[in-house]
Amino acid sequence: MPVQISKENIEKILVQYPREQRYSLAIMQDMQREYNYIPREGMEALAAYLSCPLSSLYSMATFYKALSLKPKGRHIIKVCDGTACHIRGSTPLRDGVRRILGIEEGETTADGLFSLELVNCLGSCAMAPVLVVDETYYGKMTMERLPAVLNGYREEAATG
Repeated sequence: MPVQISKENIEKILVQYPREQRYSLAIMQDMQREYNYIPREGMEALAAYLSCPLSSLYSMATFYKALSLKPKGRHIIKVCDGTACHIRGSTPLRDGVRRILGIEEGETTADGLFSLELVNCLGSCAMAPVLVVDETYYGKMTMERLPAVLNGYREEAATG
């Protein structure tokens, strides 16, 4: 279950850093880790904390692909589409994830369990094609194994 967004939670993140704009990216990364995205309340509090325009923070947050301004699923699925993965079948794998979950890249399932991202390279070419769920790498991934991997996360969510 995600942490409740509150002024207190956001304040705990902010006070870990000096009131200097050079820490804005690190603060946004901490908010992203805490909430799985950067909530508007967090951006507004950060702008006030650093005495900087909200627009400059939004520019930074939208520049970095790793940061998200909209809620993501409990589990982030990354399908690698680097050269090695592409050659070894990442496109059918990506299409399989889209079909099974009913979402496109950048979207989140209606139940909030999964988000799908297509990434350029995960640096695991020897294991291509690679699928990553949160921090767990699934190398030499196949369409046959895909349903079992996704169902494992569904079962975990249902019991926990």
